[in-house]
Amino acid sequence: MGKKVTVVGAGFYGSTTAQRLAEYDVFDTVVITDIVEGKPAGLALDLNQSRPVEGFETTVVGVTTGPDGEGYEAIAGSDVVVVTAGLPRKPGMSRMDLLETNAKIVRQVAESVARHAPDAVVIVVSNPLDEMTALAQLATGFPKNRVLGQAGMLDSARFTNFVAEALSVPVRSVKTLTLGSHGDTMVPVPSMSTVDGRPLREAMPAEQIEELVVKTRNGGAEVVALLKTGSAYYAPSAAAARMARAVAEDSGEVMPVCAWVDGEYGISGVYLGVEAEIGAEGVRRIIETSLDPDELASLKAAAESVRAKQSDISDM
Repeated sequence: MGKKVTVVGAGFYGSTTAQRLAEYDVFDTVVITDIVEGKPAGLALDLNQSRPVEGFETTVVGVTTGPDGEGYEAIAGSDVVVVTAGLPRKPGMSRMDLLETNAKIVRQVAESVARHAPDAVVIVVSNPLDEMTALAQLATGFPKNRVLGQAGMLDSARFTNFVAEALSVPVRSVKTLTLGSHGDTMVPVPSMSTVDGRPLREAMPAEQIEELVVKTRNGGAEVVALLKTGSAYYAPSAAAARMARAVAEDSGEVMPVCAWVDGEYGISGVYLGVEAEIGAEGVRRIIETSLDPDELASLKAAAESVRAKQSDISDM
């Protein structure tokens, strides 16, 4: 049986993710769902008509879903479900401002996924990310390794791009890493970041690194402020699609993701941004990166901040 992936939510983020997944040509079927009548079917029709131009065979199917789970039978057999459903940020909003509204949406989606695609790996991208990932795991009842969140891939990409721009070097020559939360307690890791194999700290003064760390932390808000309606989707969809592909191909690729941490770094019982090996079962294992003392302290502080917020979501 061929590979199948579902993208829940047909906004800019969801539709761009579906497009990337279809163009990879590693899935037989991409299902895109939305509560707006006809929108996912229209997008699917449009994407399928791009197949002769782009040269992919993946079939895109669009399905309208209802508030009580109507339509979700179309996701049956999905290997991966990417959850983009929820409201995006508006200028001046923090990710946490979305908590209550998006919690209701994500819970309903997660329960429908559990009912119709009980073997899927779930990749959550709805904000606030760390809390919504924890909620999706509770609502699905899936093993924790099969529910993960997209954050570190995006934040690391932003950090890499900012470093490459500042040094006027190709992005491929820069490697950076961000861990922690997808928000105020994000932990960019300069000690594990390099430019052409050289430590970032040798390529750039500490003050400039700190400026780029702050810019990375505020990367999403900067896009929101400029767009004025909606939030980022090109870079986030690229990150989510890469994660879904790693699951589908059982690649074992190591990526920074929001995953359940249970003992690593001396941290237990929380969803947090860490590096993990990704395969068909979701998170195969957490990779403990060698952090300097300040970075480790920041990661532990991020864990406690996120833990406090995640403990509130079980009632939502």
